[in-house]
Formats: sequence, structure tokens, C-alpha cells
Amino acid sequence: MPEKQEKIRTDGIPRDARLLRECDTWVFDLDNTLYPPSASMFDEIDRRMCAYIAEYLKLGHAEAYKVQKRYFREHGTSLKGLMDNHGMDPAPYLDYVHEVSVDMVQPDPDLDRALQALPGRKVVFTNASARHAERVLGRLGVDHHMDGVFDIAAANYVPKPEPSVYRLLTETYEFDPANAVMVEDVARNLKPAAEMGMATVWVVTDRPWANAEAEDVEPDHTVTDLSGWLVEVSGA
Repeated sequence: MPEKQEKIRTDGIPRDARLLRECDTWVFDLDNTLYPPSASMFDEIDRRMCAYIAEYLKLGHAEAYKVQKRYFREHGTSLKGLMDNHGMDPAPYLDYVHEVSVDMVQPDPDLDRALQALPGRKVVFTNASARHAERVLGRLGVDHHMDGVFDIAAANYVPKPEPSVYRLLTETYEFDPANAVMVEDVARNLKPAAEMGMATVWVVTDRPWANAEAEDVEPDHTVTDLSGWLVEVSGA
């Protein structure tokens, strides 16, 4: 990651602070980022992942849970571990794990107002499916602000934080990382973005797996209330 002094322009304004007002692309993670973990929807997705793995591999729940978490740590997602180690077709898995009610997510007028006021395009970058993202964005009331969803299928099922996927994202949406901001709750997923030159925003949650490897990441901004922070940044 560039040293802090390299981010200072001649006018004395930090690069990342200026970028928040002038960037051409905002890249947002979805789950536990655009909506808070208190919605508990991802907890239900997590349970469905475990249930699918238990059935697919003919394991008890406890053993399936261990496999799920080990594949997440080693492969970036449990899905990638199942594909690499067991040749699993991703489509039925994604359909099953995301077949959850989005009613747990509350509409967010503050986020809607902030996204309207923010400069630049807005893109969702998620290890989930596009269908899941579209349902969540619609429930939040912000789907009309998004210029695209770069989901796990668009990434050829290679998950964050694999650097090649970030390059594919920038190529797909044709933007310069130096003029972009990435917002994410999983700390380690910010590292490749920072190394490419993006300004980074870490949405801190109480999820231990999201905080893993945080000591290796130096985000430009650390927030706990994304909607409130975006309202402040945008002046909405």
C-alpha cells in the first residue's frame, strides 16, 4: 500500500479525502456492508450453506460446518472450495443458499439519499449472485442508483480477495482504480483494492471472520455506520 505521504497533493488535501468528492466509480460490497449485520439475513444464508454442504457431502451438521469454514478460509468462499475439491456445479448451490427472505433488511432512506448525492458510478462487487444482489438492493430501495452488479459468476467463480478478479472488475467497467473507492466489510478484501490504487473504506462489524487479517490492512477510512458516513461525505 502507498505510504500516507504519497497520498498528499500539492494543495495539502489528502488524495483519499478529495477522491470521496470527485471519484468516478464507487465499488460496494453487498452483504453486511450496504445493510448491517443486525439484519441477520446473512446468518440465514450461512445456515443454508451448511445445510447444502451437509447434504451434498453426506456429512453431519457439525462436520459440514467445519468444512464450510475451512473452505472459506482456504479458498475465499465455501463455494470455491466445493468446486475445487468436489467438482460441484455452482448454480444449484447459489440458488439454494440465497433463497432467503429479504424482509429482514430494512429500506434505507439515508443510503438512498446519499447515493443520489455521491459523484460517479456505483457498482456492487459481491461474492454472491446477481439475483441475490438485485433482491437486496430492491429491498433497500437503492437499486436505481447502481450501474452494475459484478457477481461471483461474472468473476468466473473466483472470489475476492483474488487480485485477478479486481483487475477483471476494472476492465469490465472500464475505470481507473486511482479514481475509485471500494467499500467492504471483510478487511482482507480491501488489500488488493488498495494495492491497485483505490481509496478504501472498511465497514467494521462484530463478525470475527470479517475482521480476520485486519492487521495487514490499512484502510483510508474506517466506519461503523455506512449510511450515516455517506450522508456526511455526500452532504445529502
